[in-house]
Order: sequence, then C-alpha cells, then structure tokens
Amino acid sequence: MQTVKTASSYATIDCVKRVAIIGVPMDLGAGRRGVDMGPSAIRYARLYQALSGLGLTVRDLGDIEVPVVETLKKNGGSPGGMHHLEAISNTCSSLAEAVRSFAADEFPIVLGGDHSISIGSVSGVAGRGRTGVIWVDAHADFNTPETSPSGNIHGMPLAALVGLGDDRLTGLMGEAPIVKPHDVAIVGARSIDPGERELLRRAGIVVYTMKEVDKMGISTIAANLVAQMRGLEYVHVSFDADVLDPTVAPGVGTPVAGGLTYREAHLLMELLADSRIVSSLDLVEVNPILDKRNRTAATVVELASSLLGKKIL
Repeated sequence: MQTVKTASSYATIDCVKRVAIIGVPMDLGAGRRGVDMGPSAIRYARLYQALSGLGLTVRDLGDIEVPVVETLKKNGGSPGGMHHLEAISNTCSSLAEAVRSFAADEFPIVLGGDHSISIGSVSGVAGRGRTGVIWVDAHADFNTPETSPSGNIHGMPLAALVGLGDDRLTGLMGEAPIVKPHDVAIVGARSIDPGERELLRRAGIVVYTMKEVDKMGISTIAANLVAQMRGLEYVHVSFDADVLDPTVAPGVGTPVAGGLTYREAHLLMELLADSRIVSSLDLVEVNPILDKRNRTAATVVELASSLLGKKIL
C-alpha cells in the first residue's frame, strides 16, 4: 500500500433483495464525448436481467435529465476554467436528491456518465449517515481548479467529496466535507497528476496504486479495505471502467495501460461481496463510441453481478 496516510440504512450485500438503478447520461465533466451513452450501453448489456437472475427485485428509474453539451458554453463563465460547473452541480444535486429518496431496503446503482456524477451519488448516500468510499479507478480524481491541467471536472470529484474545490461541488447538499478523508480508499491508480500527489498526501488518503496491486495482491488489499470501512454506516463503491486494462475494457475515454486484469477486478468484487459491507455502487466512464461490440459495458455488468453476489459455485 502506498500510504499517503498509511470499511436504518440502504440494504448492504448481506441483506439486499431490491436494487434501484438510475442513469446519469452526462459527459459534461469529460474532455472527450461519448460517456453520456454509458447508461444505455450498460442497460443494453442486460444489467437488469443479470441482477434479476440473481433473485433480486430490480427497479429502473430511468435517467436524470442532463443538459445537452452543445447548448452550453465551454466553461459556463465559471472561475478557474471549470468547464460546465453550473450544469454539473445542478445535475449532481438532482442525482443526490434521487438517491436519497430510494427506499431503505434498496441497493442504489448509479450508471454514468463521467465520474463527476459521483459527487451526486455519494452525496445522496452520505446524506443518510457516515459513508466510506472505495474509489476503483486508474486516476485519483483529486484535482482542484488550481491543480487541474484541463479544467475537466471528472478529474475533481473525489477532492470535492472531501471538501476541496469549488463550494458548488464540495457542499452539494449543504454540508462539507461530504465524506471524511480517512473513510476513503483509492484502488488501481496509475495516472496521478503532480498537483494531486501533494493534495492526496495532505488529506491522508489511502491509495493502492497498481504497484501495490502487483506487490500485495487483490486479496490483501480487499482485506485492508474491509478493515478500514468496517463499522461505517454505508460503504459506496465507485467503479470507473478505466481501472481495467485497455485490453479488457477498450471502451473508456481515458485509457491507461497496465490496469486490473479481468480476474483481479472480479476477485475484488467477489471479496467485497463476501465482506457484506457495500451498500451502493457507481458504474462510470463507459464510452460505447470507443468500445468493441459493447465489450466494456458487458464486463461492467459482470463485475456488478459479482459484487451483488454472483458466485462460481
């Protein structure tokens, strides 16, 4: 583990019977178009049928309304070059309210969209109680307007969730920080901007880079995650498809070589399922424009099934 600092509620995996799905077809936070079609691609890959096949009652609430990018100015007049800040903030607020309204016995699954949507999904969960976040991603997404090389907000959501950045993101539901830094862990990182490194160290975020995956193995990392999150009221897994190696998941906007293998990703999901601590899930950054026969979306559906209890035997 690279220790920058060295796991009455939604249904957790041990008792989940009902799942609520909601999509956020948004690519406003990204620098490349296409992830707005991610929710459709994941649904087309038969997410509903896969989860129903596990004996779960599945409710699909459709999609949050998102502005069309061509109707917006690039930076929306926002400071620091944060592209589409107001539109993203409004969309995430709508998502947070929707997630917060889910029934207590439902397991929320949020379909993205770029990773900025997680500001809304995590805010919605955290509005009910103290929440841990397992951020499974090739990137740390820990930039602020001052450190971001692009101004794209999908590189800022985790920083916003721990209170760093613009007030329109950090206190989405009126309170900041949304989650505590020591209740956060990043898994699979292999592309971190220079400014993010210092912010991660200052915040004390636990980061398992691909170096730690190679050295320690997924089983040890999963055990550490469970120990870190144990006792929290909620645990949210935010899964970015680009954490997977591009040979496994070609349909992502920001691919980085050397990611998790198919089996490493499944093992992580299976061990988290065994732990019975997870209470909600994001599936983000699937870009069907760049995919091959919807392969990435199908893989994401398989991983969600493993997290929700699908077993080999």
